[in-house]
Amino acid sequence: MKNINQIDIIVRLINFINMTIQQLQYVVALDTHKHFVKAAESCFVTQPTLTLQLKKLEEEISTTLFDRSSQPLAPTQIGEVFVMKAKRILKEIGELKDIVNDDRNLIDGEYKVGIIPTLAPYLLPLFISDFIKKHSNTRLVVEELQSERIIELLINKQLDFGLLATPLTEPDLREIPLFYEPFLVYTDIENELLNRKTISKDQLKPDGLWILRQGHCFRNQTLNICDFDVSEHHKNLVMEGGSIETLKKMIREVSGYTLIPELSYDANYDANNIIKFIDPQPVREISIVTHKHFNKELLITELRKSILENTPESFKKNTKFKTINWK
Repeated sequence: MKNINQIDIIVRLINFINMTIQQLQYVVALDTHKHFVKAAESCFVTQPTLTLQLKKLEEEISTTLFDRSSQPLAPTQIGEVFVMKAKRILKEIGELKDIVNDDRNLIDGEYKVGIIPTLAPYLLPLFISDFIKKHSNTRLVVEELQSERIIELLINKQLDFGLLATPLTEPDLREIPLFYEPFLVYTDIENELLNRKTISKDQLKPDGLWILRQGHCFRNQTLNICDFDVSEHHKNLVMEGGSIETLKKMIREVSGYTLIPELSYDANYDANNIIKFIDPQPVREISIVTHKHFNKELLITELRKSILENTPESFKKNTKFKTINWK
């Protein structure tokens, strides 16, 4: 194989005046995912946008960076060197931005955020406007993702931080606990469970349980609380919904019960359907999760402050809580 002259590569890079940081990010994402659609999703753009930008870049430098005929997608020989240099450039640019912003005590810029679906519709409206109002030069690009996907993207440094249930078992990630959200039993109004003011997990039965579909960490936590095998006891289960709100609506209109996170409780609609657990209440720990090398301490501090100022005081950790793991 013909050797690539390193000096020639550097000269070409110096001449690429029109190259953008975004284009470099697209190239690195393609090398990571080996697939146009997955790379585009990780960059929060459409696949045609990423494809067009790559084409423009290759035309500007008169070089093909990826072999489109390869399955999976693979960089060309010169593309491999380009990816290595692009990663180094992006790392240096990120460090330069951090130095400037830390010196100025700023958290300006754009940050990619992953949040689990059972948290997003309830937590985001509580704090996001307050946070943006205080930090008008900070842009949060938020995407709902399941926990395993958030973990994957954080490890690969394709998300800046995640908001999800912890604890995790990932040595490359850092967890900053925020609050402890109680689980509630949600049932139809004719269910005999409503005769109780409080309930223990031992009083829950497999029959009538509605759960989220596979992939949701909340599903795992629900089954851990109930402590029975749905596949064994509930073979005719037909509803594995993708959202808490879907489960609540189906239970109101049909029958049965499920578990919900307390932030999803709406007094206008749910007051007659709720039963609290006896102490110690099962709770899920919600945390900010970052890569262990993520160094935006001011961002984490300000984000944590904004969230805690806008969530119930009762969510603080205490001896009446029992954290339910999902992993």
